[in-house]
Amino acid sequence: MLRTLRCSAAALGFGLVLAAGAPAVAAPHGVKTDPNGRFTAEEIHHFLEGFYGNHGPRPWERENLVSDYLKERIAQTPDYDLLLCAQNTPRHIEVGEVTTAQSARVGWATITTSWGQGSPGSFTAYVDLDASRPIKLLDVDCEASAA
Repeated sequence: MLRTLRCSAAALGFGLVLAAGAPAVAAPHGVKTDPNGRFTAEEIHHFLEGFYGNHGPRPWERENLVSDYLKERIAQTPDYDLLLCAQNTPRHIEVGEVTTAQSARVGWATITTSWGQGSPGSFTAYVDLDASRPIKLLDVDCEASAA
């Protein structure tokens, strides 16, 4: 079942690949999940806003709120900030509409970066829906929104 909080486009096939991975740990105290133990679109939006802030993730977010798979990808791009799909720090970041795909166990949103005078950039950020694990950024697709 596909549930959209607001409109967003992303490839479900990509999400199916992302759903595996982190060790099972209970959701943080106070997290309100849906009746099936999944993070909601609202929770994912809140997480992504906190993760990216106004100018990108800080070192703590990069170390503690990123999946091991994504950390491996980041290590392969030392001259490129994979979490921002850029080489520089943006002036502003906006988290777009969140979509959740329960069958794929993944939620995603378009992240828009503003650089001042140039055109804004955008990419898609993916989060695992399984609330039995701490919420983390699973992956980013730097080309998902460029098409």
